[in-house]
Amino acid sequence: MIRPLRRPAPRTLRGRLSLVALTTAALLMTMLTVVFNTVVDRHLQHQADSELGSRAAAVATTVDTSGPGARVVETANDRLLDANVWIYTGSQLLEKPPTATADGTLTRAAGRLAARGDERCTTVEADSPRHVRLCSRPVSGHHSAATVVTALDLAPYRNSADTLLLGSLVLDAVMLVCTYALTRLAVGRALRPVRTMTDQATQWSAVGSDERFGAEGQPAELARLGASLDALLDRIRAVLRHDQQLTGELSHELRTPLTRIIVELDWWRTRPRSAAETRATHEVIAEAAQSMRTICDTLLNDARESAQNAATAPGATAVVPVLHRLVHDLDGRDRVKAVIEVSDPELTAGLAPALLARIVSPLLANAVRYARSRVTVSVRQSPGGVRIDVADDGPGVPRAFVDDLFQPGRRADDDDGHDGAGLGLPLARRLARAAGGEVSHDPTYTRGARFLADLPAG
Repeated sequence: MIRPLRRPAPRTLRGRLSLVALTTAALLMTMLTVVFNTVVDRHLQHQADSELGSRAAAVATTVDTSGPGARVVETANDRLLDANVWIYTGSQLLEKPPTATADGTLTRAAGRLAARGDERCTTVEADSPRHVRLCSRPVSGHHSAATVVTALDLAPYRNSADTLLLGSLVLDAVMLVCTYALTRLAVGRALRPVRTMTDQATQWSAVGSDERFGAEGQPAELARLGASLDALLDRIRAVLRHDQQLTGELSHELRTPLTRIIVELDWWRTRPRSAAETRATHEVIAEAAQSMRTICDTLLNDARESAQNAATAPGATAVVPVLHRLVHDLDGRDRVKAVIEVSDPELTAGLAPALLARIVSPLLANAVRYARSRVTVSVRQSPGGVRIDVADDGPGVPRAFVDDLFQPGRRADDDDGHDGAGLGLPLARRLARAAGGEVSHDPTYTRGARFLADLPAG
């Protein structure tokens, strides 16, 4: 396959802008040079015609047309006036320059001008000099008429025009070189902040940094670029955080069923087992394997749903709809009234919907379990994130148990009549910390128990 030829172009923006500036300057200077030299040529030609007219007027004073025939009156400066001068009466040549021949190129051209009988100028190409300017001037009298034709060598004027053209071309070349150099310098200085921002964005995106460019003190173009890069960095950070959450979740959730499988196999291999014991071991292993499969399916499906959501960055979730869904699905809503207080319905948290639900669900379930009549869920903006408060009007957390509240498998009272394995609060805290947040207990709340979930902003 033959690929079409591509015109070579600079690879850098500075090179392309410099090439555009150079091309524009070259076109402009070409136009100015053509106009300038055209004006100079016309001016020099006008000077030559003025000199020829003055000479013809001086020669005309020596032509006597008062009699029946025109005649040339001899003067003291006759030789000076006769140089490059032809005098005709009608088509008859009265006088010509001493160096001119009757059938020469200039004499024939002078005869053609004299035959017209008016003031006219023309340029004639001869052997030597190369270019000659001829102008005719009629001299009228009462009884006769004559025509004076004067000639002027254009070599000095042509040399002046050529010198000016060469000078203008040299000046154009110098100006183009200066334009290219200054454009590259100016564009390079103008793009220096862009290179700096690019290097910073590359560094910050690699580590998921909190640093951002902002728009303060930046030109409008760089402010827009900074805003775009900030949005890109936020998305990259959300993706990294989401991947870290997924990795942490898989690692932690799979460890428990895998440990159960290993323990059951070790126990089964220690000594011969009966058929019933072997069957029980198989059931435990099958249950653990099914749990592992469920965990993997849940987390991977959540990751796929987040990746397919093009409206928001992966891991950005509207908080209020998730809270309403969790409250609607609560067990015990017929006994306890759950109220949601919202300061901003548009609040978003920087984590996936399933992860947000898994963090808040244990807090809600714990509050409904111990509440007497009311559970209050409030959500508001906090510095750098979102805070969700879950409060109940129950007996609260015993002071002696506060330090063990988030220890796995610990309960304040195993005989309080409520089910639970003491794993909900530890799981909520671990998931929140994996997402860059925190779950804590508020010891200052005295009308029951209140738990605080501080989550990153979306």
